[in-house]
Amino acid sequence: MENNFFNILFSRKSVRNFTDKEVTKEQLEHIVKAGMTAPSAMNKQPWTFIIIDDRKLLDTLGDRLPHSKMLMQASAAIIVCGDMHKALEDWQQEYWVQDCSAASMNILLATEAMGLGSVWTGLYPAKGRVRTVVELLGLPEHIIPLNAIPIGYPAGIETPKDKFNPSAIHWNGWKK
Repeated sequence: MENNFFNILFSRKSVRNFTDKEVTKEQLEHIVKAGMTAPSAMNKQPWTFIIIDDRKLLDTLGDRLPHSKMLMQASAAIIVCGDMHKALEDWQQEYWVQDCSAASMNILLATEAMGLGSVWTGLYPAKGRVRTVVELLGLPEHIIPLNAIPIGYPAGIETPKDKFNPSAIHWNGWKK
């Protein structure tokens, strides 16, 4: 089962330390395109992506968001947001979180495939974090930021973790 996909999947890591080499706009657009290939409930695609490559804004976000200090080293970031105008209605609206999470995972894998590094930093449902991003980016009421993904060239400090845990697998139901 060794192929390029599994090599990328098992090599993916959370990168929190970056070099000062810049990520290009073309690379960032390609990464977002990968995010948009994710599945979504009823193909609603309730996502929108804010690409940030402005150094001052990255620094401000890194300073104001807890657990996101690496934004101050990253050369870019993608804020994955849910667009409630595109989301399903009533109780099904909450599927936006799953849909945007799938898009986020594609973004993380795409950065790994491109030799870049990234890390998921959570925003939603932490109201203070969401409010900070909404205010700094001037987001309209129907746009909810799910996460901030700092992106850059890895400094080479982090390594992938083996997270395989056979005890988390259950066949044909829950058996002790």
